[in-house]
Amino acid sequence: MGGCNRIIVLLSLLLVAAVTRSSAQPLSRNFYSQTCPNVEQLVRSAVANKFQQTFVTAPATLRLFFHDCLVRGCDASVLIQSPNNKAEKDHPDDISLAGDGFDTVVKAKAAVDSNPQCRNKVSCADILALATRDVVNLAGGPFYNVELGRRDGRISTIASVQRHLPHPENNLDQLTSFFTSNGLSQTDLVALSGAHTIGFSHCGKFSNRIYNFSPRNRIDPSLNLQYAFQLRQMCPLKVDPRIAINMDPVTPQKFDNQYFKNLQQGKGLFTSDQVLFTDPRTKSTVNLFASNEVAFNNAFISAITKLGRVGVLTGNQGEIRIDCTRPN
Repeated sequence: MGGCNRIIVLLSLLLVAAVTRSSAQPLSRNFYSQTCPNVEQLVRSAVANKFQQTFVTAPATLRLFFHDCLVRGCDASVLIQSPNNKAEKDHPDDISLAGDGFDTVVKAKAAVDSNPQCRNKVSCADILALATRDVVNLAGGPFYNVELGRRDGRISTIASVQRHLPHPENNLDQLTSFFTSNGLSQTDLVALSGAHTIGFSHCGKFSNRIYNFSPRNRIDPSLNLQYAFQLRQMCPLKVDPRIAINMDPVTPQKFDNQYFKNLQQGKGLFTSDQVLFTDPRTKSTVNLFASNEVAFNNAFISAITKLGRVGVLTGNQGEIRIDCTRPN
């Protein structure tokens, strides 16, 4: 009898393993080759149209992908709207996500669904991943292949955002902790920070660095003094804290390696930017990327591909959302 029970337990374990494998399939570049073979062209066309309307499309979409993947994984849960403002996008860390990023995904989803063969076959999570690649490329950055096969999550809560996103005042230990907890290395951290080459921020996010850094130093000593005074002109003391400031003051609308050259000159807008150069653990990587744009592009492709695998739902997990803004 004992032997029979052992066989039943063994068979049960094998069944659980088989179900787990079927529900957690690896991502692949050709996931939609049979169901929606022209998905990439459909998304690219919609994203290009949106990009022509406003450059903000690029940084907004890229940041949306980052915020989605670090909270509950890359499952498009950041897109979900809540009738009582209790979704991820309502958290203080996500309220500043620009509407143009959300609109890019909505428009790309509509373009995909306009093809009868593709309707309700492609996840919002995959559309966001493809749109992110396209905005990087349209802004002058590298083109890279996107792994596909993500499913959309059904859950989006304010609470899930708490302590899952890096902040402008973070030091390198805090930043490293965020990234390593998601299977990303310190090199990935530096490469993905390079996305700030097309980013923008608001005065309230860094005003302490130019007005009230410490009792001894009003201005953060790691900040280029001339740059600090320029920032003061753009962000006077009583300015609307929502005023937008380019994170790369040199080539703000080009995805390039200028961000790293800025760090070498003390022109990182956030503490979390400048620390990548002031901390010896990442300084050499910043110097490499500043001097070699190909090295930066390759590292960025590797890092954003790894980011795109974080916490994904695949197989029969999750769903394919009919409307990206709400679960089915």
